[in-house]
Amino acid sequence: MSPNPASNPLLQDWPAPLGLPDFAQIQAQHFAPAFEIALAQHRAEIDAIAAQTEAPSFANTLASFDRSGRLLTRLEHLFGTLAASATSPELQAAQRALAAPLAAHSSWTYMHAGLFARVAAIYRERQSLGLTAQELRLLERVHLDFVRAGAQLGAAEQRRYAEVMGRLAELNTQFGQNVLADETGYQLLLQGEADLAGLPDFVRQAAAQAAAERGVGGAHVITLSRSLIVPFLTFSERRDLRQQAWEAWVSRGEHAGASDNRAIAQEILTLRNEQARLHGHACYADYALADTMAGSRQAVLGLLDQVWEPAKAACALEQEALEAMMQSLGHALPLQAWDWRFYAEKVRKAKYDLDEAEVKPYFPLDAMVQALFDCAHRLFGLSFVDQPEIKAYHPDVKVYEVRGADGQARGLFVQDNFARSIKRSGAWMNALRWQARNGLDCLPIILNNNNFAKGAAGEPTLLSFDDARTLFHEFGHGLHGLLSDVEFERLSGTQVLRDFVELPSQMFEHWMAEPEVLKKHARHYKTGAPIPEELLAKLKAAALFNQGYETVRYTASALVDLAVHSLTDAQGPEVVAFEAQTLADYGLPAAVGLNHRLTHFQHLFSGSSYAAGYYVYMWAEVLEMDAYQAFVEAGDIFDPVVAQRLLETIYSSGNSREPGEAFRAFRGRDPQVAPMLKGRGLLQD
Repeated sequence: MSPNPASNPLLQDWPAPLGLPDFAQIQAQHFAPAFEIALAQHRAEIDAIAAQTEAPSFANTLASFDRSGRLLTRLEHLFGTLAASATSPELQAAQRALAAPLAAHSSWTYMHAGLFARVAAIYRERQSLGLTAQELRLLERVHLDFVRAGAQLGAAEQRRYAEVMGRLAELNTQFGQNVLADETGYQLLLQGEADLAGLPDFVRQAAAQAAAERGVGGAHVITLSRSLIVPFLTFSERRDLRQQAWEAWVSRGEHAGASDNRAIAQEILTLRNEQARLHGHACYADYALADTMAGSRQAVLGLLDQVWEPAKAACALEQEALEAMMQSLGHALPLQAWDWRFYAEKVRKAKYDLDEAEVKPYFPLDAMVQALFDCAHRLFGLSFVDQPEIKAYHPDVKVYEVRGADGQARGLFVQDNFARSIKRSGAWMNALRWQARNGLDCLPIILNNNNFAKGAAGEPTLLSFDDARTLFHEFGHGLHGLLSDVEFERLSGTQVLRDFVELPSQMFEHWMAEPEVLKKHARHYKTGAPIPEELLAKLKAAALFNQGYETVRYTASALVDLAVHSLTDAQGPEVVAFEAQTLADYGLPAAVGLNHRLTHFQHLFSGSSYAAGYYVYMWAEVLEMDAYQAFVEAGDIFDPVVAQRLLETIYSSGNSREPGEAFRAFRGRDPQVAPMLKGRGLLQD
């Protein structure tokens, strides 16, 4: 391939104002030469800002820095999107090759002595410069970005710090690719009715579709996609097959060979401890939590400790009920981890006359997407217009133009809902472009990724209640990006403190479960009939069912995360043994397990965003459970006054205001923990 920029589709302008790149023309080999040009361009911009003879000012330093590197940022967003959602061996090779150079450039930028000197000079005089609130916020955040990236270290320490960050980038990339390899490489082949025993039609159809996608004709396949394996564990009568599927699911990243993550996770922990020590912290958790709402390990443990023992007590009662069900059916104890969901479903049906097979026909994916859009319209005036002529990176991906209440374009929303072998697991939101002004008007391009098991050919994709909640959760993140209305790119959208970022997403989940929304959008995919009142009543009655189990699994993962990042040893631990010992110390019931084991915990090891920070979902749950009460108190879940206040203080403000202040501006006070505990059934009236 010629390095000529004119022939590289990555360097072409995207159709303005709301186009996407020409994905059909993009190949993995385009990225290295494009990044070479973008990195050189950004270095020149940084050097020019630092070399100015004029005295440092907000306009000539901070605003200029925020505008710099737009080509590089665009490439990084695009590269990350394709690597996560539509990867290939060639793209993975490019990802491994570029990880260290991109990390080195970031270190070079934030250790640039001339640039930091100008930023620091402005920071010292910040209170006397007459800056606007948003300008002051940008200055404070950028100054902290430099400090936390090593700008104040000595020359030798900076060199070592850059080496550490480069190696971590390589390891993070390899960790994620290894998890994907284990997920892609596994399939549980179901042959004949005996293997399908207990599976309802929607699971059979999804397993048949998975088999067809993997070229296994006339069979059914269970993959490690959560939307397929969880229903299998819930309904399969075959205990031996449940065990096989469970053990494959929880052992990702723990197999000897090319995809083994044990040594990789250990080295990541070793390097993170060194990173923390270079900053003067005793452990990585102290470094990571210094820039959060929580602020310290003690604050995080204070929250988790309020939940752990009550959750274990609730879980113990649930286990007793499951064991009683086993005995009533003449099934042999003990209850194993691969049994829990199976017997929980039987207890739920016996106690509430409710089973998932009864619920799912009322939750076809297309109808739930329209529910998202309807709620966004009623709350914030947004409209989503399908744009089939705008092609994305895969035929299943849909693109929508987002328009405000005034009819003007607000951005693009790209939705990628289905599991694929070339796509990482989980669900996430990311941006191809952030909203910003600062010299140009950048409309956001926001993506939502889910991993739902696709329905059979000609059949709709039916969601579980939890799947629908995930859909709303990620859309809440999406709205946080789409509704952003700030001046500076660094403060845009979800680029907020990690334990604040889940507030908009988790809060939006509430509308999914509201009867007013369900009666309108939850309709049987065959008859079109709305979800019956009696089924809604069952769903409400069963809302807290199995919450001890779910809370223990989540909290155990958060406790292991905090514990492993609180170690002060120079050498990271052997992660499997450390995890087992930590869970034994906390008394995790053997039949429960945890959400993520360390060998495949991508939140922690595919990047650093959630390292020492998996607690943030519960921290944000405190915020969102309390915040949603504002609508309850108003007597209208779409109250326009409360919705406008939510838009102004939370969804549109990005990182332009301190998060505690933003919450107080919405709620009128600091958050209270009681609504969260009550919402999980851990606090009685």
